[in-house]
Amino acid sequence: MKLAIRSPAADAMIRSRLNTTVQATLNLRDLSLLPIPMPPRSVREGIISILGALDDKIDLNRRMNETLEAMARAIFKDWFVDFGPTRAKREGRPPYLAPDLWALFPDRLDEEGKPEGWEARPLDQTARFLNGLALQKFPANGSEGLPVIKIAQLRAGMTSRDEIASASLPADYIVQDGDLLFSWSGSLLHRTWSGGPGALNQHLFKVIPDGVPQWFVHQWIGEHMDGFRAIAASKATTMGHIQRHHLAEAITYIASPAIMKQADKLIGPQFARMLANDLESRTLAATRDLLLPKLMSGEIRLREAEAMVEKAL
Repeated sequence: MKLAIRSPAADAMIRSRLNTTVQATLNLRDLSLLPIPMPPRSVREGIISILGALDDKIDLNRRMNETLEAMARAIFKDWFVDFGPTRAKREGRPPYLAPDLWALFPDRLDEEGKPEGWEARPLDQTARFLNGLALQKFPANGSEGLPVIKIAQLRAGMTSRDEIASASLPADYIVQDGDLLFSWSGSLLHRTWSGGPGALNQHLFKVIPDGVPQWFVHQWIGEHMDGFRAIAASKATTMGHIQRHHLAEAITYIASPAIMKQADKLIGPQFARMLANDLESRTLAATRDLLLPKLMSGEIRLREAEAMVEKAL
């Protein structure tokens, strides 16, 4: 049933019956009239098996990323937030890292409560926080253009062609896969973008690291996110937000170059793998969505689709 609802006929019916007065909705009567294509049972089972393999791999990538993210977060929080190795050395507890790595951490905290020799730096000095544009002022020329990336697209992790902007924007305002985006208004969230090229809309920051790895800025934004959301929620406006001075008030801690290098060796590849998994899942989803209507209509045979899926996997 889930696959059938994705069919072009069902999609066209849904779009034609949507009530968009306030927000897009579909009433129960129209839902009951949706055309559900129903091939023979053997064909249906074949479609489910073939496309299910793609969905399974997408889900595996998602779960793998959850594990990688948790691992990266655990290392970051222990080293840079809780100062675990330094506190353990100060208290005389046994080492829990490799000897060469353990030796890099200081055994004392300074008067500010951070490891001796480390730097406290405001978040806004670890990266350039580039605010997006009011893209209605940059209309696309005809059908050519870039999909607009707003908060909704950031949340979904993908673009649509519902709104497009000029492709001649300054390069800094064009988002590419791997860019770090941060919505500072409304729904505050951040993510490494993997939804393809797009145009950076207002209310979003494109975060461009300055002298530190991107994962480092990503993790510190995450560390301060609860505080940022509390600030936004306290605003007496229809759309809560943070301001640039809040970025300046959010402090990060930067270790010695040797520790930063070792952290990058551990955490950097995990972030690279997460991005690669997301990009692979995007390709797999596109393959699934391409094959579905062709299989439902009989345009291609199950064996052809099976070969395409095996190649994609």
